[in-house]
Amino acid sequence: MPFRRLAAALLAATTLVGSAEAETIRVAVGTQDTTINCATGGLLIRELKLLEKFLPRDGKYKDATYDIQWRNFTSGAPLTNEMVAGKLDFGAMADFPGSLNGAAFAKAGRKSLFLSVLSGSVRGSGNGIVVPTVSPVQSFADLKGKTISVPFASTAHGLLLRAVKAQGWDPERDVTIITQAPEVAGSALKANKIEAHADFVPFAELFPWRGIARKIYDGSQSDAPTFHGSLVDAAYAERYPEIVTAYLRAAIEADRLFAAEPEKYSELVERVTGIEAEVAYLFHGPLGLQTRDITWKPEYRQALKTSIETLTLLKKADGDLDVDRFVDDRFVRAAAAQAGLDYAARLGDYAQNPLRNADAATGKPITDVSRVAEIWVKGEDKVRPYASPEAALAALAALEKAGGTARVVYAQDRTSGIKLFAAQAWYVQDRERRLSAFLLKGDAETFAKAHGGEVIDFAAARAGEARLSAR
Repeated sequence: MPFRRLAAALLAATTLVGSAEAETIRVAVGTQDTTINCATGGLLIRELKLLEKFLPRDGKYKDATYDIQWRNFTSGAPLTNEMVAGKLDFGAMADFPGSLNGAAFAKAGRKSLFLSVLSGSVRGSGNGIVVPTVSPVQSFADLKGKTISVPFASTAHGLLLRAVKAQGWDPERDVTIITQAPEVAGSALKANKIEAHADFVPFAELFPWRGIARKIYDGSQSDAPTFHGSLVDAAYAERYPEIVTAYLRAAIEADRLFAAEPEKYSELVERVTGIEAEVAYLFHGPLGLQTRDITWKPEYRQALKTSIETLTLLKKADGDLDVDRFVDDRFVRAAAAQAGLDYAARLGDYAQNPLRNADAATGKPITDVSRVAEIWVKGEDKVRPYASPEAALAALAALEKAGGTARVVYAQDRTSGIKLFAAQAWYVQDRERRLSAFLLKGDAETFAKAHGGEVIDFAAARAGEARLSAR
């Protein structure tokens, strides 16, 4: 009898072990597809099936079955609600909604972890402020007394409050700030029903690209870091640390692919989201508005601290969230090691995504990127780089004379280094007819006064190069 009981106990134990090894493990990821700087933490992983490639298949996962689930959201708040409700394990969002995620978990007596950065700017580029195309406003200083809309409690809201503070204005008296989602703001800008709108990636570029707004303030002017990154339910990470590392390994692979072929994957972003590839390339191409970056630079940790302080001021959080415990870089360091990356070296690297191709006109390497311009020719797979705006505009004139068409022309802001749609930039033309591009007319005027030259718009710059090319 004792032997039978022992045999039965052993059989039960064997059955339990077998069940554990053969369990079905959910991997539920919340994405923000239209927030295109989250692409390497969601859209690309999903569309290219990279998670399936890196999920563990040995050891305790030898007989596991994975139930991979994807949910797409237009903002971080509803994604956080689903995570707190236990319906999602991972999520990708910006610093401000990420802070709200941590606060929401804490309020529920639980914990989330900020795993890694996906894309960011240590100076704050990516967020921005736009005005209707017919507005006379040329700079943020012109918005005193105006009504500005913004998605409340977003990273753009933080940008707007910092910009108001930098002017020495009272946010309660000198401007009127109202809440407005980007999909509503687009229609309002087009109809000239709002005086200005502040927003996050990619809307401060998307609205101008679509011809319904003009950008008058870039987040880099605030010199306040901002980023998008990945989070996980801490209990899930404790139970399945290898899966968390696998997810980040997939994000690193998505980053590698985007860096190698930014045009191809910008086109993929457009097919999935409807956000034009020209806008996606503005962010993800070489010298882009933000830099894809997996590392927890001190500036990004500070961005979280700033967001918590701002959200506390807005009474959206209680300020008790400890950034040093909220950020957990163990998993991304492990994923980087698996991918053969030197995390410490990347942590100290602040360079923009590099421009590797030679000048399309001369074939020579481009060593000075301060005046780089690029043309994406319709029907071509690769964007053509040029060492200067005047070289690009001369090439554009020749292209159009031969019957070709440019999808878009890009330029780099001479002061901040951010990527611009060339057609919406201001230029200083010096005595040698060299061109320097600027987002703001005021910056162009300041440069012209200091260095000499004439301030002109894109149409004048283009016409001048066309005349020279026709000689």
